[in-house]
Amino acid sequence: MSRKLIIEADGGSRGNPGPAGYGALVRDALTGEVLAEVAEAIGTATNNVAEYRGLIAGLRAAADLDPAARAEVRMDSKLVVEQMSGRWKIKHPDMVPLALEARELASALGSVAYTWIPRARNAHADRLANEAMDAAARGEEWSRDEEPDDEGERAAWTPPSSTPTRTLLLRHGETPYSIEKRFAGGGDIPLTENGLLQARAAARAIKDIDAIVTSPLRRCRDTAAEIAAATGAGIRIEEGFRETDFGAWEGLTFAEADRRWPAELKAWLADPDVAPPGGESFAEVSRRVRTALDKLKVRHRHKTVLVVSHVTPIKLLIKDALGAPMTSLYRMHLDVAALSAIDWYDDGPASLRSFNDTHHL
Repeated sequence: MSRKLIIEADGGSRGNPGPAGYGALVRDALTGEVLAEVAEAIGTATNNVAEYRGLIAGLRAAADLDPAARAEVRMDSKLVVEQMSGRWKIKHPDMVPLALEARELASALGSVAYTWIPRARNAHADRLANEAMDAAARGEEWSRDEEPDDEGERAAWTPPSSTPTRTLLLRHGETPYSIEKRFAGGGDIPLTENGLLQARAAARAIKDIDAIVTSPLRRCRDTAAEIAAATGAGIRIEEGFRETDFGAWEGLTFAEADRRWPAELKAWLADPDVAPPGGESFAEVSRRVRTALDKLKVRHRHKTVLVVSHVTPIKLLIKDALGAPMTSLYRMHLDVAALSAIDWYDDGPASLRSFNDTHHL
């Protein structure tokens, strides 16, 4: 029987488009041993281009190891997995030549199957891609300077080797919708008087920040303005940190949405790729939040940044920091005007330092 190899691949762009890179590795399917690693910065590109470049590099590395091998490609890009599996059409002209190159490489192997995996299970390839982008930012080329252990990862107890970029995550203050527990997405809902007092209380508790990045929605901008007045930090608006677009459910309670769209609500709760009627899925929100975070980390590297945002973007950042599945969003409670903190390290790991802190209220 022919040998089976596992290809893990990923790519990313800090800006989408922006400085981009990919990472890929090949494992022995039987032992889990890492047989090859490759990563490269590719200049300015989109996330999807970088992901396809990672796939191509992984397929090429597998073919170099054993052209007759059966390969399973594992990626957290649903787009690439579905397109390469033939279930989705390739519409963007930039993707067509990349997909053709990937298919040509795949045809040289014994067989190739494609599997979507959660981002948390693709951490090794993601780390390689980020290492390549970090090296390019320093004017260097990526090189593997250490042997992977048997699991293909750095030992879990190895401390981070750099100063982190710290994000303080502040949910906006109280609004009329938060009092009544209504879906509050893209609507420009104002703070209540109590919400304004909560923002001022948070401002008194926040010290030593270098910048403020806020969602463009009024409830966040007004909250951010109170912190800026107290700290003197500048404010930058970031579209990627706005709340989920809840579409037809905007302004409704959960019970009201359930009465009118029971099947749609059930599907939305079960699948992050399902959107509310006329709205936005959690998977879509996750992609733009990651892009916003990448931009923040490039612009404010090794600084402390206050991010004023909403329930979903903050939970998604926490989920990513913990490497948790998307279902973890349903197991977090986030109060209005609550603070959380995450340290993001250049060499891969992240550390959740606090969550849902309301001691200032």
